[in-house]
Amino acid sequence: MYDELRRLAALRLAGERAGLTLQPTALVHDAYLKLLGPDGQALTWGSRGQFFAAAAVAMRRILVDRARHRQRLRHGGGRPRVELHDDMLASEPDPEQMLALDQALEKLRGYDPRKAELVMLRFFGGLSIDDTAGAMNLSPATIKAEWAYCRAWLHRELAGGADAS
Repeated sequence: MYDELRRLAALRLAGERAGLTLQPTALVHDAYLKLLGPDGQALTWGSRGQFFAAAAVAMRRILVDRARHRQRLRHGGGRPRVELHDDMLASEPDPEQMLALDQALEKLRGYDPRKAELVMLRFFGGLSIDDTAGAMNLSPATIKAEWAYCRAWLHRELAGGADAS
């Protein structure tokens, strides 16, 4: 599963702005550490879908925490970073966008927890329609329809549109 988690992390970090320090391997390692039980032993999962759902939550928390950390005044507080090396291949999401997405996702969770879980699995977990359907015990057709709704709802929320509920 390590290779698949690393692939999902690379997909999640691909296309983000260049020059930031979080690499897919580090994201996977941090997420795995969060998935360990309090005694440092790996927890048991009822299914592959449950494991990837937990991994998606862990990755989301890591990215949101890093975004909050980077927005603090003592850490540059909004000043643009200057690229010093060309060897950075992966990057982190923009902190403001990540925090806005986190707020919108929490609002969606209050409105419809199942749709919020779907976004977590698709966006943060990088699962396909079929994998998400398996993890949520729903049909792929239902996932496709709800994913289309979620994308439109989040787009409207993030664009500052009218209340989507």
